[in-house]
Amino acid sequence: MVTREEAEVLLRKYNPNEALIYHAFCVEETMMRFAVEYGHDPHYWGLVGLLHDIDWGMFPAEHCKKAPELLKEIDVDDAFVRAVCSHGWGLCSDIEPKLFMEKVLYTIDELTGLIYATALMRPEHMQGMGVKSVKKKWASKGFAAGVNRDLITQGAQMLDIPLQHIIDLTIEAMEKASTKIGL
Repeated sequence: MVTREEAEVLLRKYNPNEALIYHAFCVEETMMRFAVEYGHDPHYWGLVGLLHDIDWGMFPAEHCKKAPELLKEIDVDDAFVRAVCSHGWGLCSDIEPKLFMEKVLYTIDELTGLIYATALMRPEHMQGMGVKSVKKKWASKGFAAGVNRDLITQGAQMLDIPLQHIIDLTIEAMEKASTKIGL
């Protein structure tokens, strides 16, 4: 299995924008938090999160389609590639999230963006953020307008986990990584 360091080198090779790197770190930390919460391998889940947008920086028009080719540069299995590609289901991929890990990635990808944007608006950023702060911003459709809230809701339904719990775990993960993600 690829190391975390090797995965980050590959990520940076195809994603030169630091904002994309921060997003990858947010998703990585959140995937690891969910893995721990539900008894899965946090290293593996974290790597899937870290590399989920491997093709976005240089190949946005081929998002989730170019990823399998790029991921061949490192030692990942078919399940890893499938998870990466399934997070774009309905938007840029026809691979439906079926496994629990795939559903988590599908759900939290957009959610991390909303939470990150919420943190930027707060003087204390991630520190002390709660579900209430995120839900307040969620309700404002003009705030972080690019975040697909319907996709997050659909993902929570697929997971059969209350949205509040998903938001809480995501906040917890991102707060842990706040210095690494520029917050």
